[in-house]
Amino acid sequence: MPLTPGSKLGIYEVVAPLGAGGMGEVYRARDTKLGRDVAIKALPPQFAQDPDRLARFEREARLLASLSHPNIANIFGLEDIDGHRYLILEFIEGETLSQRLDHGTLSIDESLKICRQVASALESAHEASIAHRDLKPGNVMITPAGDVKVLDFGLAKGGVGSGTGSDVSLSHSPTLTHQHTGAGVILGTAAYMSPEQARGRTVDKRTDIWSFGCVLYECLTGRQAFAGDTVSDLIAKILERDPDWDALPSRTPSRIRDLLKRCLEKDARQRLRDIGDARIEIDNVMAARTSSPEAMAAA
Repeated sequence: MPLTPGSKLGIYEVVAPLGAGGMGEVYRARDTKLGRDVAIKALPPQFAQDPDRLARFEREARLLASLSHPNIANIFGLEDIDGHRYLILEFIEGETLSQRLDHGTLSIDESLKICRQVASALESAHEASIAHRDLKPGNVMITPAGDVKVLDFGLAKGGVGSGTGSDVSLSHSPTLTHQHTGAGVILGTAAYMSPEQARGRTVDKRTDIWSFGCVLYECLTGRQAFAGDTVSDLIAKILERDPDWDALPSRTPSRIRDLLKRCLEKDARQRLRDIGDARIEIDNVMAARTSSPEAMAAA
């Protein structure tokens, strides 16, 4: 059922729409019982009775409920109201990383601070054998205090420690866009797909490591690591070409350059094995920059 400002869903009063995409429509709402704002996620009307979409919706709820991390948005419940399913999620004040990048390229220090928190969120999910599989700037929220929250586990899948078959096709890859950006387009998601994911092959946590590399690259350069006028052009570049490494700022630490190249190895067997290693490397670089920024700049 369509939700409009002022409409009621049990104890929740809808305030305003936040965004819409293939995996759901999200609204800001007020929990009138506890006196707090929440985000309500509903399936798009055309998928509200689709058994496959309902199963994914419920799976997202269970996976989120199994995670507890300061950089992952919390879930408060899965509600069945008037025959419709709704996820009740933590409302995050702030803007997406995609919106932040619209304002211009981030500094190296800000890029590392944000991506360190993204890596920490993925590390927690991977330790629980959960792969996100749809990491991109639009699914990363940044609060006014600079804290990061990873959102939208609609494509996440559990039990990925030793790899799992991909059920994500390009034609069904959803993207959640915020209200000001207009309708979502498939390029928004496909640009962050790993080569094995784009081919529909077996994926595991290393597909998130690839997407993380794409996000870190975009933070540092202000441009996508892979772009194309059509999905076919884009996928061809992901499969066949390297990012433009010369686009990285000249002051980018050499260890971060090396980390990016390890994250964006096309052969998953040669890729960085654990996102926790990326988080540790960023921690070390951030500590070095804090203690001796001049030395890091010279290096």
